[in-house]
Amino acid sequence: MTAKLKIRDASGWTMFIFGALALLLGLLGLIRPEILLSILGFDVLARAARDAGDYTLVFMTASSMASFNMGVYYIFSSLNDLKQFYKWTVPFRGLTFIVFTSVVLTGIAPTRFIAVGIWELVGAIATGLALRYDLSREGTAPAREGTFAAASVRQNKRKK
Repeated sequence: MTAKLKIRDASGWTMFIFGALALLLGLLGLIRPEILLSILGFDVLARAARDAGDYTLVFMTASSMASFNMGVYYIFSSLNDLKQFYKWTVPFRGLTFIVFTSVVLTGIAPTRFIAVGIWELVGAIATGLALRYDLSREGTAPAREGTFAAASVRQNKRKK
């Protein structure tokens, strides 16, 4: 049995859009990490000017690869309607906002880096609200239904 890969609802679109942005920014960081550093507000040194123990570009490569992979996960989850995955992302994206904002407020990161935290918070709120909206359209109140019950209702509706 083949699965139909398509975005089915508002929460799927939030995941797809976030995934596409994460994938593209990850790809940019893999190709030209200096551009990504500049966008985030960090000082950019020429590669020849970096000290032997400066692992900034290695870290940017690792972070960019993680962003690229996360983008793929989000896109695939949206195309396969993996609501449970969507739900897991909401609190952790909120936590990411807290951590990234904290490093800006403590002076560890430049002010412009707060945009990454805001992007995560906006994405978490958008996905959370979209999940709630999608459940209300299905006639399932999220406060009354547990995760497994809501998933069961969705599965039963799809089978009909």
